[in-house]
Amino acid sequence: MFDQVMALRACGFIVFRRLAQSSPPPDNIEYLLLQTSYGKHHWTPPKGHVDPGEDDLTTALRETQEEAGLGEEHLQVVDGFLQELHYEVRGRPKTVLYWLAELRDPKMAVTLSKEHQDYRWAKLEEACSLAQHKDLQDTLRAAQQHLDTEQGKH
Repeated sequence: MFDQVMALRACGFIVFRRLAQSSPPPDNIEYLLLQTSYGKHHWTPPKGHVDPGEDDLTTALRETQEEAGLGEEHLQVVDGFLQELHYEVRGRPKTVLYWLAELRDPKMAVTLSKEHQDYRWAKLEEACSLAQHKDLQDTLRAAQQHLDTEQGKH
């Protein structure tokens, strides 16, 4: 049984940018992944633990600001996308919520915190190979699918 009370809870953003229209969608979309400076140096979107009394979206915004230097003013949150991942970390259940956000200025620089040693903008397949974990790969693919569907509406 998955125990929500004992679960660690984290929130973040799948941040993407659209490149200049040199290539047609979806090839003009790149996702931001950060490489941790601890453990196995895995790659993830910016995310972090919810502070007491903080709501999930506030956590996602705060962590993205702290880990990548991208504040709310730099991001355009995409409506209708929220993925919830469940997995175990060192034997404890963890829940991670990801929203989707577009970087308003594709040339905006990323500023890493001490928690990360590198970052990369990657197209979907490269992002999935960096992500390694199937649930994160599925989340990235779901984000791309959501964007493709939105693109079709315009």
